[in-house]
Amino acid sequence: MAGVSSRFAGTRGSQAAAFASFLLHFHVMTHDEVQQWLDRYVDAWLSYDAKRIGELFTEDARYRYHPWDDADETVSGRGQIVANWLAHRDRPDSWAAEYHPWVTGGGDAVAVGVSRYLDPDGLTVESEYHNVFLCRFDADGRCTEFTEYYMRRPD
Repeated sequence: MAGVSSRFAGTRGSQAAAFASFLLHFHVMTHDEVQQWLDRYVDAWLSYDAKRIGELFTEDARYRYHPWDDADETVSGRGQIVANWLAHRDRPDSWAAEYHPWVTGGGDAVAVGVSRYLDPDGLTVESEYHNVFLCRFDADGRCTEFTEYYMRRPD
């Protein structure tokens, strides 16, 4: 019997060590933490500040503007994400956006919201998009995967 229990003790020990390692790299994002990340996302978009944009994402993050984007169309890596945002700027004061967590679970979140693009008068809505973001976060609350779904509201 001693041989049996010592054999299982080793297994339980390695399972516990693996679980402990998992917990060190895993963070459950709360609703409030996801909302804070989304608020920083909008702030980074407004400012086009490279540092603010970069702070949202992990070094190896993947950003998909469309769910069907393949590897060639996916923007990969923090540096490339920042460069992509900076290369495709919206005019200042030409848009307004608000996003909110819809569901969170573990390090994953689904957010919903609306992006509105404005006429030059800054008041009239030219086009409105309803958005869904699929986000995966690391233990530090940085996004590792971001996939965007959007539909334009009919005029």
